[in-house]
Amino acid sequence: METLNQKPQHSYGSRIMVGLVFLTVGLLLFAQRLDIIPFNYWSNYIFTWQGLLIGIGLILMTNRNSRITGLILIAVGGIYLIAETMGFQYTARVFLWPTIFIAIGLMLIFNRSSYKHRGHFKKEVTSMDIIDDMVMFGGNEQKNFSKNFQGGRLVNIFGGSTYDLSETELAPGKQTLNVTSIFGGSKLIIPPSWKVKINVVAIFGGYADKRKKLITDNGNANGSELIISGIVIFGGGDIKSY
Repeated sequence: METLNQKPQHSYGSRIMVGLVFLTVGLLLFAQRLDIIPFNYWSNYIFTWQGLLIGIGLILMTNRNSRITGLILIAVGGIYLIAETMGFQYTARVFLWPTIFIAIGLMLIFNRSSYKHRGHFKKEVTSMDIIDDMVMFGGNEQKNFSKNFQGGRLVNIFGGSTYDLSETELAPGKQTLNVTSIFGGSKLIIPPSWKVKINVVAIFGGYADKRKKLITDNGNANGSELIISGIVIFGGGDIKSY
C-alpha cells in the first residue's frame, strides 16, 4: 500500500533559520522585560520593516532556489536601515514602488533556471514537455497534453494562472517544477494518481496539495514523481484534480 500524494515538506535549513529568528525575538523581548538592554535602541533598528526584510532574506538564503531573492531583500533592508541610522531623511513610501520594480527586475535577470532534467528519455522534448511561463499583472490559463512532462518554471507576480495537466503523463523519474509567486498564485490540475512532493518556502502564503488521497497497491509503475519547489511571498498555490 502506498499513499501517492505526500504532505508538504520544507527544507530543514529553512526551519532552523525560522526557529532562530523566533528564538532571537523571544530573547530580546525577555531582555527588554528585565531591563537588561536598552530596548528602545534595539526596537528602532530590529523591530522595523527593514529588519523584517533582512530576516526574510536570511530565511530565503537557506534555500538554494531562492538565494538571489534573499540577497535582494537583505540588500534593500540593509540600505534603508543604514540610511536611517546615518540620519538620512526620506519617506519610505516615496521609494516603495521603485524598489519593488527594481527588486523584481533583478530577480528575473539573475534567477537562473533552477529545474534540472534528470535521466535520458527516448522521446524528444517538445514545447509542452517543459513549462516556462511568467504572468505579471494579469491572468493565464493553459492546458497541457504532453506525454513526457518534465516540469519547468512558473513565475506569477501580481497575477494568477491555472495549468490543466489532467491529460498529461509524467516522464519517468523525478521531475521538478519551480514556482515563484509574489503577490500572486498558481493552480495546478493534475491526475489524482501522480506522486507529488512539495518543497516550497512560503512567507505570508502557502502551497498545498488539495487532492483527495489515493491509495494503491501497485504504486507508481515508472517511478515518476513531481517535485514542486520554489518560493511564495504574499501569495500561494494549490494542486487539485478532477
